Amino acid sequence: MTVSLAAKLAILIFVLAGSLSVMLYRVHKATQFSTIDPRVGLGDLPAENAPYKDRDAFQLHEKAKILRREKKEKEEKVKRETEETKAPMNILLFYADDWRHDTLGAAGNPIVKTPVLDALAKEGMRFTENCVTTSICWVSRATLYSGQYLARHHFEMLGRGRTIMVDGEEKEMKFEVPQNETIYSLLKKKAKYAVGHAGKLGLWVELDRSLNFDFMQDDDGWHWRQLGDRMWHITEKNTADALRFLMNRDKKKPFFLNVAYFATHAVDGDKRQYMPQNASMSMYENDTIPVPVTATDEAWNKMPPFFGEFNEGRTRYKWRFDTPEKHQSMMKNYYRMASEVDTSVGIILKHLEQEGQLNNTLIIFTTDNGNFHAEHGLADKWYPHQESIRVPLIIKDPRMSPEFQGTTNDDFTLNIDLTATILKAAGLDPLPSMMGRDMSALYRNGGLQAAATAQSRRKEFSPTDKRQYPDPASDGEGKYHSGFEHSWRTEFFYEHPMHSNPSYIPASEALVRKDYKYFYWPNFKYEQLFDMKNDPGEMNDLFKSKNPIHQQKLKEMRKRFVELKMMAHSDMSIIL
Repeated sequence: MTVSLAAKLAILIFVLAGSLSVMLYRVHKATQFSTIDPRVGLGDLPAENAPYKDRDAFQLHEKAKILRREKKEKEEKVKRETEETKAPMNILLFYADDWRHDTLGAAGNPIVKTPVLDALAKEGMRFTENCVTTSICWVSRATLYSGQYLARHHFEMLGRGRTIMVDGEEKEMKFEVPQNETIYSLLKKKAKYAVGHAGKLGLWVELDRSLNFDFMQDDDGWHWRQLGDRMWHITEKNTADALRFLMNRDKKKPFFLNVAYFATHAVDGDKRQYMPQNASMSMYENDTIPVPVTATDEAWNKMPPFFGEFNEGRTRYKWRFDTPEKHQSMMKNYYRMASEVDTSVGIILKHLEQEGQLNNTLIIFTTDNGNFHAEHGLADKWYPHQESIRVPLIIKDPRMSPEFQGTTNDDFTLNIDLTATILKAAGLDPLPSMMGRDMSALYRNGGLQAAATAQSRRKEFSPTDKRQYPDPASDGEGKYHSGFEHSWRTEFFYEHPMHSNPSYIPASEALVRKDYKYFYWPNFKYEQLFDMKNDPGEMNDLFKSKNPIHQQKLKEMRKRFVELKMMAHSDMSIIL
């Protein structure tokens, strides 16, 4: 049989094509899994980066990685679905007053006894750098109720809010946040929670009770009061009202309860200031309260020149701390009242345990602002110093990953985050007007994994509610930012309005970072800069320093301060 020329050519082409395919495969196999320069020996690479010599082994390794990842994703999905389908969590907020970050045994205080809160910290997470964005009672509470900075909710004066000119006349704007957008109303109307408040509401402005509460008892401004045939201490009253709500609530619904203690706030105008329960008076009797290292005339004299003897912080210092005997007496009574709150927390938690609800309840302990205990020659709060802006925060959450239980976290959590955290726990997204973030991201599903400097200079959005994260600061190569999906904020803006006049309580603002803090006093256009690593007591103002590092840092922080302040005062849907 003869083969035609065309057939021979076809066979030749087929053979050549096959040979070419084999050659390409060998070249591909020889190069596909090696991305290193051939001049570099394997000894120059870390062992885990060495290329696989065997393709089959590599494929098995990659397949195993994929299977592990798929298994983890499946487990996390099942966990989320389980959490979503089981009964909604109860939410219990313990919200004390004028209680600074270190008034806890768990925080290393050698004197104060807070065994219940210490135990709560061992079962949950304690946040060591938790701060408020404005250090005064009513502004902090308006921030809790709204999830907003003062710059947005505008409730700058107790009972009045802000005062603006309307048609040539002054008008007090009261509480400007829509009543259906408060944390209470959202939980009651949207999440269908039974909502209770026991203690200090702190606004002196009436909220619509039917819209916001199923139970509401507002007590503020007193330590002892005759009610009926009994003399009550306010912390006892707060406890009794909390239990009354828990016993009488609609048991078919999950509950949110804010136990808003008036303690450890002083009774303004009463020279005794702190008046504990009689049963507590033996506590701390034989203790000597340490005097802060910055409670000195030198520290007072280093305050800005407009801090005079009529400054309210200085006036209250004289009420409480201007003699050693007075300092000891006042601090012992302050600590007695703190221990009474601790006892109250234990009573309420015990009731939940007896109800069988303790393990299905998100428990949060925090406070509205810090307190000077004679540091810088001052008493009370208001200003951007650490004693004033840092407050305790303990969270025990049934959803908390086991590896986070009993640990501490040193991220900058803020009081604006409380609202978002509580709403998310109830299954609601924060409103676009809210400015905080769900803190459970720090202790659930492995926490946040990205490095604090990982944010690039691009717009980031919350993956669930689409609020925007600001660009990071131009200095620090991404180190300073307000957070993004996989990392928490590393700086924040602080603000406090002037009260009465600049000599009484001057307005103050700040850019707070862990390495440096920038102060701005708007009434006097006065700036300060502190090195927080080397000067945690904020004694040595670096504003006039000739050191080029300090001069550059001042320039950078002044610029970033203006950026964050403008964002806080904007109407952007933003997370700060």
